[in-house]
Order: sequence, then structure tokens, then C-alpha cells
Amino acid sequence: MIPLKHALVVGGTGMLAGVSLWLAEKRYHVSVIARNENRMNTLISRASSPFSITPLFIDYSDENRLRKEMQRTIKQNGPPQLIIAWIHSTGRNALGIIAEEASKAGGKNGKLYHVISSSTNLEEAVKSVEIPVGCLYRQIQLGFVIENGDSRWLTHEEIASGVIEAICHDKLLHIVGTVEPWDRRP
Repeated sequence: MIPLKHALVVGGTGMLAGVSLWLAEKRYHVSVIARNENRMNTLISRASSPFSITPLFIDYSDENRLRKEMQRTIKQNGPPQLIIAWIHSTGRNALGIIAEEASKAGGKNGKLYHVISSSTNLEEAVKSVEIPVGCLYRQIQLGFVIENGDSRWLTHEEIASGVIEAICHDKLLHIVGTVEPWDRRP
């Protein structure tokens, strides 16, 4: 079975591994940006079709290499229709580079799901990225869980499920868990 669409997942071997695998099951070809080869190998071994995943071993703070690897995966797999990105502050320009390269390659009306932390200001997050024309920007904010009077951070499974829900329902903003009351965070 040949995948019909291309998705790019940044951080897709850790907390977003479940999202990478789900996309592969949904007949996407999934390019995964990661730094850890062991975790990538584990992800690929868990995929129903290992050929549905293209590993991109990049430190996304290396902007020149990120740009080149984006161009390479787009040439190989076409422009991504979906981008799911969990990017730490060390990759200040990474999201903009990824969106720009996808847009330049003809990825019009592609959806960019920006996964952000519970403490991130939603308005500042969108201002920090130049979103190309034709790119549909979405936010997924990760919170925490309050249960039995205690609070805890989300599990990788809860995060993946929340991201999948946001994709399935095409939510402009989706909060996984809760971010309020802030003083109850773990």
C-alpha cells in the first residue's frame, strides 16, 4: 500500500511517537526530525510499514542543515500536507524555516500544528513565527492533569492522543489536559 500524503513530525520519536505511528497507519509518509538514532530505530520497528517513515537526523538549531534536509525530504516525498512540531527554544527559527520550505515547495493549504508548553503565551507563540501565506497555523498547548487532588504532567500517550484529536477535528487551538488553575501545576 503506497502512502498518499506526506506529514512531517518534529520530535516524533519521543512524546509524539504515537502521532508518527498513527499518521503512518493513516497512509501518510511520515518524515520524522529527531536526533536520537536508537529512538528512531525503535519508532521504525513499531511502524506497520517501516518504509512509511523517513528519518531526518537533524539538530534543528543548525538552520542550514535543517533547510537542506527539508528540501531533500520534500524532493523525495513531496511537500508535507501536515506538520506537527514540538520545538524547544534552542531552535528559535526552526519552525519558520520548516514552514517556509514547505510553502516554497507548493505545500499550499498545508496545516501546521505547533505544539507548545503549558507556560507558553499563545499570542506570543504565533507572533514568533512567520507563517507563510497558504499555511494554516494551529496551536496545541500541553497542560497537566489534576486527579485525586494531585496534579501531574501529561504522559506521552495522553499527549499523542490530544494531538491526534486536534488533527482529527482541525482545531485552531486545542489544550491537552488543563492549564488552569496555574498554581496547581506539578
